[in-house]
Amino acid sequence: MPTAASAAPTPARRRAITAAVTLATVIQTLDTTIANVALPRMQGEMGATQEQIAWVLTSYIVATAICMPLTGFLAERFGRRRLFIASVVGFTLASMLCGVAATLGQIVLFRVLQGAFGAFLVPLAQAVLLDTWPREKQTAAMAVWGVGVMLGPILGPTLGGWLTEYQSWRWVFFINLPIGIVTTLGLLAWLPETPTDRGRRFDLAGFAYLAIGLAALQLMLDRGESLGWFESREIVLEAALAALGLYLFVVHILTHTAPFVQPRLFTDRNFAAGLATAFAIGLVLLATTTLLPPFLQGLMGYPVFDTGLLLAPRGAGTALAMIAVGRLGDRADPRLLILLGLGLCAASLHAMTAFDTDVTPRMIAWTGIVQGLGIGFVFPPLTTITFASLAPRDRNEGTALFSLVRNIGSSVGISVVVSALSHNIRANHAALAEHIDASSLPLRLAIESGAWRLDTPEGLAALDAEVTRQATTIAFLQDFRLMMWVCLAAMPLVLLLRRPVSSPAPGHVAALD
Repeated sequence: MPTAASAAPTPARRRAITAAVTLATVIQTLDTTIANVALPRMQGEMGATQEQIAWVLTSYIVATAICMPLTGFLAERFGRRRLFIASVVGFTLASMLCGVAATLGQIVLFRVLQGAFGAFLVPLAQAVLLDTWPREKQTAAMAVWGVGVMLGPILGPTLGGWLTEYQSWRWVFFINLPIGIVTTLGLLAWLPETPTDRGRRFDLAGFAYLAIGLAALQLMLDRGESLGWFESREIVLEAALAALGLYLFVVHILTHTAPFVQPRLFTDRNFAAGLATAFAIGLVLLATTTLLPPFLQGLMGYPVFDTGLLLAPRGAGTALAMIAVGRLGDRADPRLLILLGLGLCAASLHAMTAFDTDVTPRMIAWTGIVQGLGIGFVFPPLTTITFASLAPRDRNEGTALFSLVRNIGSSVGISVVVSALSHNIRANHAALAEHIDASSLPLRLAIESGAWRLDTPEGLAALDAEVTRQATTIAFLQDFRLMMWVCLAAMPLVLLLRRPVSSPAPGHVAALD
């Protein structure tokens, strides 16, 4: 078995390791998006309600949030290679069980297993790349990995739609089998093992506090809008549990002699600032892809397949930017690349505030490309600079926290924009309806021309539908503007990061200016 203590890997071996861990991440990101398309078919076959079928997604998200912080402890206790291979095998087997499930309860259970095993894949992949490549090539490695990761969100909706339409919804899970087999063989052949610490004891209390806090937070964010937020006793209870669990966790790690998460991680300036920046960017990362499908399908009448095609340029832009970042390597200041990316995202969202129901496909595609370029310029340098001065022994734990914070940011961002959309639709409808009266000259002209009839129930219903359509359009634009301000507000956080100025010797961390 290859070990981390062996001689430095050759360039060919480094590339092989990068390919294997990238494929492991693809299987996880692909499954995150591919299952969404199959939900209506699952719901029909299982005879489930809308709320019941939503647990197929909720169970996966909650399990991922709970298990991701375990990455550091498990990798240190059992070895990173063993954990990585076990995670891929477990994720693949759980996918097969989802595909053969006969009841909704079985699907939810197996999705929990999927989320639990899949939680380790992204942080382990990042930690492997940081340890495999010298610091001056880490940005390029992260960029290559990022291009592969983007294949999941790009291919997921299209592939899921095709499999569901022409095969069966079960194939959105069976498709993971060949990818899982190839990934496992690659990890077995090339990934070295890391030293283990069998003496480290598991901090059950710390993990319990964090698990309760994260589970309650994710449930609150996922179900808040549908239950009316704090008008629901369930949401109030989940908010209280989230606050209590996270508070107890913070107190615990500051007072316990061997806490579940080492507080020393947060004393590293770049790591702490990187987490804050990752959370801010996470707020925007998935919010756009959450808003655009209902905008295109509900307001503009695009079919599902065409909507997927219009979203694809965003992923293409991300891939192009990551390729450019990989070419630049460490020749450019990563802070400037992050600022450039945030600026491009803000510019794209500003352009989207001018959308209307007659916006052209070309305009939608171009804004998607620009936003994708922004995302691609942000994440590889942000990942590299966040871990530039973190001790190698803390990378497994650090990458897990980095991924967790980014995911929580995405969950918060989605909840905020969906709630704001719902609220603004009602507010805009009320504001527009105030102008619908007999003294309105445009309305009188429209009635005289025969465009509207207010003397029949059908005419009144048609007018109300148009007011709702306009109110909804304005609400989408207000959400785009909100995300633009989030991108701009994240820029000062970049100033807290310090640029690495030298490549560290093995076992040491980089110097910072």
